[in-house]
Amino acid sequence: MRSDLTKKGLERVGNRALLYATGLKKEDFDKPFVGIASSYTNLVPGHINMRDLEPLIEKGIKEAGGQPFIFGVPAICDGIAMGHVGMHYSLPSRELIADEVETIAQAYQLDGLVLLTACDKITPGMLMAAGRLDIPCIVVTVGPMHSGEYKGKRLSLVKDTFEALAAYKVGKITKEELDALECRACPGAGSCQGLYTANTMNCITETLGMSLPGCGTSLALSQKKKELSYESGKRVVELVKHNITARKIMTIQAFRNAIRLDMALGGSTNTALHIPAIAHDTGIKIPLELFDRISREISHITNLLPGGEDFMEDFEAAGGVMAALNMLKDKLENSKTVSGKDIKTLAEEGRVLNSNVIRSLDKPYHKEGGIAVLKGSLAPDGCVVKQSAITEKTLKFTGKARVFDSEEAGMKAIMDGKIKKGDVVVIRYEGPKGGPGMREMLSPTSAIAGMGLSEDVALLTDGRFSGGTRGPCVGHISPEAAEGGPIGLVKEGDIIDIDIPRRMIKLQISNDELMKRKKKWQAPKPKITTGWLARYAKLVTSANTGAVLKA
Repeated sequence: MRSDLTKKGLERVGNRALLYATGLKKEDFDKPFVGIASSYTNLVPGHINMRDLEPLIEKGIKEAGGQPFIFGVPAICDGIAMGHVGMHYSLPSRELIADEVETIAQAYQLDGLVLLTACDKITPGMLMAAGRLDIPCIVVTVGPMHSGEYKGKRLSLVKDTFEALAAYKVGKITKEELDALECRACPGAGSCQGLYTANTMNCITETLGMSLPGCGTSLALSQKKKELSYESGKRVVELVKHNITARKIMTIQAFRNAIRLDMALGGSTNTALHIPAIAHDTGIKIPLELFDRISREISHITNLLPGGEDFMEDFEAAGGVMAALNMLKDKLENSKTVSGKDIKTLAEEGRVLNSNVIRSLDKPYHKEGGIAVLKGSLAPDGCVVKQSAITEKTLKFTGKARVFDSEEAGMKAIMDGKIKKGDVVVIRYEGPKGGPGMREMLSPTSAIAGMGLSEDVALLTDGRFSGGTRGPCVGHISPEAAEGGPIGLVKEGDIIDIDIPRRMIKLQISNDELMKRKKKWQAPKPKITTGWLARYAKLVTSANTGAVLKA
């Protein structure tokens, strides 16, 4: 066992003495040492019930013959960090989480890991660590939050708080209604109720084969989640005994299957950052173009929030991930899973219990998948848009640029009523380097939607979007403004063309004019010059490569 390096032999007397002090007994030194990386915090609703799941995982590990050890990693809630300096830290925290899990697993030479996770950056960070370490790992995603309720209507975070703020601003709802929505939209533990980034990553993790079947959509406060936590603890010991490591699960076939499910569900555009980053740490290259190729091959078969009306609890009741994979079974490539069954077998076993929530490929909600990759003079290296959350009317959009060099400036103009029908809001210098940290633009996009302008105003950014974004919003524009990309050369009033069916995004100026602007452009001073983010800005790569750090 790996852990023998820390606990066996005459020269390890001192090591064992310290381990005895933690409560170990002599017989425990012959067991596999299994870490439980827990992102528990009472700062984030997605994580507040992990204290209930940790002992169940411990129990499973012990009953299977392993010795569990719990250690913590940080967790940032994008919703709470939104709209202020805190959001600079969200995407970079993914790298910290991967580093911390790697550090503990290597420092103690742990034989295996259970990765207890929820929310946007924590799950991909955990999976990145699993790929780096290539030891037996299993992921327990805490799962979705139940919907809120007000006057008989089900509530979700984005639509009923972020968008409601703008609706109140323009007089669509009263202050009393806004206060009620604020208090009732999020009733308890779990990841926010729609197919936003956290729940998208939960479903992707299950499809990758890194969590047990049913884990991705089982609600946070359910008996099913407790049972899966216990079974995951038991199962990881079996993975250790048979040396079934993370890279044996996370193969190129598994990543392609994960993208297929992502496209079928209409998941968050943030997967175009996270899947390539996870693959990078397993030694596999996932080009941005792969998302678009698969999107053209896989239809969109669910109607989940934010683009649709169904909640994650509806998806779970309809059969969840394995039911959706059953609809895709003829498109899947076979790959192993931590359950011991291959993915095609699990897909065959999946059953759709509500054919309106999960449709077949011949009766989809949209012919193509959820994400489209656009290229053109404004984004030579590509950009992404969640086409499943866009109406037919706005698949093609031409408008005048309204240019802002920060999220705050763009948000102020929106809230002050300065953005009109036909405008293309350009928010730049918010990319991985320029942000730094590639802030999420949920506040501006929600404000536009809440004001009833989601079909009449487009938003472009070298930053990124929440999984809750809807409307013609194009993100991850690469190269970013801070690297001299064309988005940094756009001027107020320029005409911008967006054509999603043709996968094109174009700045309507001549090449000569673009070159003139390029010669005059000067790199701005970094927004943050101290601390960890200053180092991050120097090391982070472009969004089209997953915003990973240079070695």
